[in-house]
Formats: sequence, C-alpha cells, structure tokens
Amino acid sequence: MKRTGLPYTASKKSLGRRLKNNYIGWLFILIAAAGISLFYFYPMIRALLLSFQSGMGANLQYVGLENYIRLFSDPTFITALTNTFIYLLVQVPIMIVLALFFSVLLNDATLKFKGFFRTAIFLPCVTSLVAYAVIFKYLFGVDGLINKFLMDLSIISEPLNWLSDPFLAKITIIAAITWRWTGYNMIFYLSALQNVDRSMYEAAKIDGASSFQQFFYITVPMLKPIILFTSIISTIGTLQLFDEVMNITNGGPGNATLSISMYIYNLSFEYSPDFGYAATVSYVIVILVVLLSLLQFKVAGDDK
Repeated sequence: MKRTGLPYTASKKSLGRRLKNNYIGWLFILIAAAGISLFYFYPMIRALLLSFQSGMGANLQYVGLENYIRLFSDPTFITALTNTFIYLLVQVPIMIVLALFFSVLLNDATLKFKGFFRTAIFLPCVTSLVAYAVIFKYLFGVDGLINKFLMDLSIISEPLNWLSDPFLAKITIIAAITWRWTGYNMIFYLSALQNVDRSMYEAAKIDGASSFQQFFYITVPMLKPIILFTSIISTIGTLQLFDEVMNITNGGPGNATLSISMYIYNLSFEYSPDFGYAATVSYVIVILVVLLSLLQFKVAGDDK
C-alpha cells in the first residue's frame, strides 16, 4: 500500500508545482495585459467616444455623427488629407526602392567597408527628429547649402525658395523623410538577404541569368514578406507624419505641407480647442491604416 501511494503523492506534488508555475506565468501576463489595456486600448476607446462629442474643454456634449459629417465640408482637412496622400504615394515607393537598392548593393560579398556603409546609411534613423528637421530647414533655406551647391553647378541661376514655394516645400519634406527612413527599411531587407541561399544565385548565373533577372526572379520573391511588412509600417508612419512638417515648414506656406497629424495638433492646441473634432480626425488615420493595410495584403496576395 505504501508503494502504491508513492506515485500518487509524487504526481500530486508535480501537479501542484505545475499549477503554481502556471499561476506565476499568468500573473506576468496579467500585469502586461493590464498595462496594454490601460495605456493603449482604454485611450483608443475614449478617443472613439470623444469623436462623437463636441465642445470646448470639459464642456462636451454628444453630437452623434456631426463631427464625421463635418469632415467632408472642412477645406483644411481635405488639404491635409491630400498632402498626406501625396507624401504617401511619392515618398514611400521611392524609399522602398532605394532601401532595396542599398541592401542588394551592401550584400555583395566582394564589397569592402560594408560595415561602414551600412552604419552610415542606417545612422539617420537614430538621430533626433527635431535636430535633423532643423538641419534640413537650414540646408534648404534661401542661403542654405543646397542652393549654393546647385548654383555652383550652374543648375540654377538664383536661389530657390524651397520653404516658401508650395511645390518645393513638399519636395523638401519628402527628401527629409526619405533621408531619415531609407536606412531603417534597408536593415530589414539586408537581414532577410543574409538568409537567402547563395547557391540559388550561383545556379541562376550558370543558367545565364543576368543581374537584373536574378534581382526580379530571386531577390524580390524571396523578400516579398519583408517588402509587404516595410510597406505597411512605412504607410503607417507617413499617415502619422508630424515632426518634419512641424519643424521644417510649420505646415506652410498656406497649409501647402500640412499633414493630418499636424492638423490634429492645431485643432487641439493652436486653434480654439476642439478635442472632439480632433479625435474624429485622428480616427480617419486609423481607418486609412486599416484600409491601406488590407489593400496591400490583397495586392501582395497574402491572405494569412
């Protein structure tokens, strides 16, 4: 009888130990889940409820869909939305192509000083947003280095007003974003290329495939999940664009570079505070992120 009791006692202790470990594991998860719920989901829900309210300060009242209807007749919002889509449609493809180009170039086994070049291209994305935006503001000033360089090359005869011309101001913002985030995306592609079997390229070369054919038929298909990922995070980042617009052009000239995020800031702190309408505009970004992400998944053929 004693022998038959030993396995039972051991299994009971083992079960108790497992339950204790599970409780500890669930405790850690509960703390993290509580933090995420408190600092992420609760503000999102509050912002959603706030988007159905209107008023100043604490004097808010529910107005239903009035804020959402107001969007369609708000010229400043339409301008901000148009500008943001211009940044998105122009800057994101350029940045993705440049990141792919640099990653393939720096993945070459025969290239010397690869570590230096990788660091140099990646470095902009770890610099201060405000600091680099201020530097770009001075670079593209009327008496800045960009105008001086172009005049020395006889490309232009007189300084360009990069920050005062609506079209040139957009180019300045696009150049700034591209300079900062190209290296960030390049790192993703470069790390993925490290896992591509080099024998595939060797076999393609033996079969007579050119470098361009190897790129489009081997590199791009192998990087497809990473390209999709970087496209989505770049889209989200561009829709949330704020620092560059705020510090380089301040949304000018005449709202020519105003982004959705800066318009939200202006609604909350620069104009007469209208937090309800600001929350409504912020949920436009949420809707756009979801729709564009689904579209990118659909185009990429990834239904998972």
